[in-house]
Amino acid sequence: MQRVSGLHHITAVAGPAQENVDFYAGILGMRLVKRSVNQDEPGTYHLYYADADGHPGCDLTFFPWTHSAPPRPGYGLAVDTSLEVPAGSLPYWATRLRQYGVTLGEIETRFGDTHLPVTDLHGFRLTLVESERPPRRLFTPWDHSTVPPEHQIRGLYGARLSERNAERTSLFLTRVLGLLPLGTEDGWARFGSGSVAGLVDIRQTPGQQRGAWGVGTVHHLAWRVRDDEAQLAMRDQLEKSGSRITPVIDRFWFKSVYFREPGGVLFEIATDGPGFAKDEDPAHLGEQLMLPPWLEHQRGRIEDVLPPITLPSPVTSATSA
Repeated sequence: MQRVSGLHHITAVAGPAQENVDFYAGILGMRLVKRSVNQDEPGTYHLYYADADGHPGCDLTFFPWTHSAPPRPGYGLAVDTSLEVPAGSLPYWATRLRQYGVTLGEIETRFGDTHLPVTDLHGFRLTLVESERPPRRLFTPWDHSTVPPEHQIRGLYGARLSERNAERTSLFLTRVLGLLPLGTEDGWARFGSGSVAGLVDIRQTPGQQRGAWGVGTVHHLAWRVRDDEAQLAMRDQLEKSGSRITPVIDRFWFKSVYFREPGGVLFEIATDGPGFAKDEDPAHLGEQLMLPPWLEHQRGRIEDVLPPITLPSPVTSATSA
């Protein structure tokens, strides 16, 4: 059986691009590792934030769709995204985020780990998770972050999904994607990939309506596979399960296939490589607009409609919180 290897990235819908950059690169200190466009809608950005090297499992990405309708809460959506921070760093983060006027919730414990709920500028719900474990993914601190290395976000911890029928989704996660059941707590069931990063919690919410995307919601969750061969094996597995799945789509920095899990949440299977340094000097990731070769002939038109983006200044001893 082919299994996914944890989360590759999570993509969400944001408001104005500069405000998104100000929050994730500025306040959270993540590195903008790729400044590109939504390849299916090239008139809008696709912004990728990660660690210094853009390792799979560290990527939180956004489509700044300022024209999007407000979201409709309900089942069939990811309702919370978690980012892992080093043990002992939540006091730093609580102080820093309050200084910037960020909306915070009460610290809570989920499955033994400490979570700080955060809402970004566009209503996107995050939690910062303090974990005693060493990072379960490759992680490289970024020297030019606005956050000191000892407090930097390590990467994706997981996501929570609202489901109409949790049993169907549970069976799909274990029998098709190869995830392991890791326990239940307060109505949530947790699944993961053992020693690699990327957890998903699901909860049945049968009384709700079907949810819909909008600014401040997750668009899709992408699961990792090692290479093209593993991706094709997983695609075949999905097809045999009855899933409606796209052909393999070349995204230039990785390859993707898309499908919906039984509850309606959009999933992706993404390859680990070739990676974001395929077309940029690793020292200068995210500084320029990068397009896959098949969109280069549209560069002038694309650049005319995209708003300019200014990156934040790196941390100094005078500005560190």
